[in-house]
Amino acid sequence: MPSRKVLANAVRALSMDAVQKANSGHPGAPMGMADIAEVLWRDYLKHNPANPNWADRDRFILSNGHGSMLLYSLLHLTGYELSIDDLKQFRQLHSKTPGHPEYGYAPGVETTTGPLGQGITNAVGMAIAEKALAAQFNQPGHEVVDHYTYTFLGDGCLMEGISHEACSLAGTLGLGKLIAFWDDNGISIDGHVDGWFSDDTPKRFEAYGWQVIPAVDGHDSAAVAAAIEAARADTARPTLICCRTVIGFGSPNKAGSHDCHGAPLGDAEIAATREQLGWSHAPFEIPAEVYGEWDAKAKGQAAEAAWNEKFAAYAAAHPALAAELQRRLNGELPADWAAQSADFINTLQANPAKIATRKASQNALDAFGAILPELLGGSADLAPSNLTMHKGSQPISAEDASGNYLHYGVREFGMSAIMNGIALHGGFVPYGGTFLMFVEYARNAVRMAALMKQRSIFVYTHDSIGLGEDGPTHQPVEQIASLRLTPNMSTWRPCDQVESAVAWKHAIERQDGPTALIFSRQNLGQMERTDAQLADVAKGGYVLKDCAGTPELIIIATGSEVELAMAAAEQLSAKGRAVRVVSMPCTDVFDAQSAEYRESVLPAAVTKRLAVEAGIRDYWFKYVGFGGDIIGMTSFGESAPAGELFKLFGFTTDNVVEKAEALLG
Repeated sequence: MPSRKVLANAVRALSMDAVQKANSGHPGAPMGMADIAEVLWRDYLKHNPANPNWADRDRFILSNGHGSMLLYSLLHLTGYELSIDDLKQFRQLHSKTPGHPEYGYAPGVETTTGPLGQGITNAVGMAIAEKALAAQFNQPGHEVVDHYTYTFLGDGCLMEGISHEACSLAGTLGLGKLIAFWDDNGISIDGHVDGWFSDDTPKRFEAYGWQVIPAVDGHDSAAVAAAIEAARADTARPTLICCRTVIGFGSPNKAGSHDCHGAPLGDAEIAATREQLGWSHAPFEIPAEVYGEWDAKAKGQAAEAAWNEKFAAYAAAHPALAAELQRRLNGELPADWAAQSADFINTLQANPAKIATRKASQNALDAFGAILPELLGGSADLAPSNLTMHKGSQPISAEDASGNYLHYGVREFGMSAIMNGIALHGGFVPYGGTFLMFVEYARNAVRMAALMKQRSIFVYTHDSIGLGEDGPTHQPVEQIASLRLTPNMSTWRPCDQVESAVAWKHAIERQDGPTALIFSRQNLGQMERTDAQLADVAKGGYVLKDCAGTPELIIIATGSEVELAMAAAEQLSAKGRAVRVVSMPCTDVFDAQSAEYRESVLPAAVTKRLAVEAGIRDYWFKYVGFGGDIIGMTSFGESAPAGELFKLFGFTTDNVVEKAEALLG
């Protein structure tokens, strides 16, 4: 039987060979962490290569995603559908093995990692989801939700500020099934980190409320196993296992230096490494007996079969709970969702109200939260302003995780990446709120949600200079446009309570990406609509006010500016001008409609168009053309009451009329 060191050397060999073949990549971390990975994956990790999506599997996240060949090697060796040819295509076009682990490319990759610190934060989200699901569904004698979240992370992850946000919250929430392995190798791309990273990391994590296991020899299998046992024994606290490793372990001339961090070892050094490790096999050649010891298919199938028996017993004892858990794990909405959500929207249509769309959002949550127990909300310390708590909200705590609401604290970036982890785990639809301006803190996590096409719902309030006296530091200008420009992101800026509810319905039903819901601080009047117009709201853009015959001018507006557009159109119509008003709450949904529908709303023959939005003006050229005009922001805001600011920057009915008349000639 091959020794543990030989089994770990298989990971090292595959990693250095794939990086060398690609002439690109990071061999050092996989070679340094191979011994830790061998113990975890062969002795502790509960998974089934034949069914990578088994609900009660342990989650493994490689937060230091630049070491992706470590994960690809482990998936290949344990029996996932990732062939040796796939490893040979490392970092090549359309391969299953891109430079950093990408969710959806290879089976067994739980999340996209590479932007450092976000993997550990996704892991916190997954551990929250596991703890909350267990609290909501497990019954005495029936623990059907019972798995760990393991993550590897490096110095870079710990230097990124998001790791503080996430790990601090993880300690507060007592995530006892979260176990992190710190690859303490002292090296980053620039060299030895002690010149710029001298934190006492164990004390830092102790202060968070974590169990810390310091100074574990990451190349001593027995020491690693003992640390994992201690970590699993503490069910009240997350655990950081501090693993002392040598980056590039086995490389006689480059181990322990930054030379092997982000570059191939080179043919000569690989040959020397093979000799030092006693690995005599050709590149990408793994002996049958090594494969045999790594193969986890039979063990994984047995573990899943045992869980299936456990779940069958649970279903017999608690059929309603079992059916509800299965529905949520499948990502299915309740059978009566369509009817009940439509009834709520129709009721709003029949009962006009002048309220802020942030309040309309809360009203939608009151209604939809009662239908959807899978909604798991939160806010970055702004719940009274974002209005993200609804009538059924119950906070999650270390002592009681059965609730559906997270107080994230002032952690916008951490909140957003944790939401992604919750979405990836399954069983919940996460939403989280902050001011629109503070998407800037969270930008990369929002981008990752879009990149992974996850159903994270980002609630952004205080959507414009209408925020008023807090001034330009808090007044968003360019943020709406940048969200609209993000691939896979659906961005809604509704004008009243009806459009707000439709936006929420769309976000909840969407399965292929995140949604940004952008709401106002100030009260907005409700627009009059026919039933046909109400049906068209869900198309992202629709004719809200029309004229007889072909319009001379089309005014396009969103959010609070729709009222201005409607008032201006009334004045222009009274002067005999043929004006159409288009409400465009969601440009990406509108753009996805048929060419015939888009032409019916914005006829190509009508070239005189005016867009009105209290955001950066340049985005709207795609709809008005260079012959049209835009009333929008070209600068940052000012500190003053909202009414004064709207007048200062031209968001008045008089200015809309003046610009329209200039276009009409």
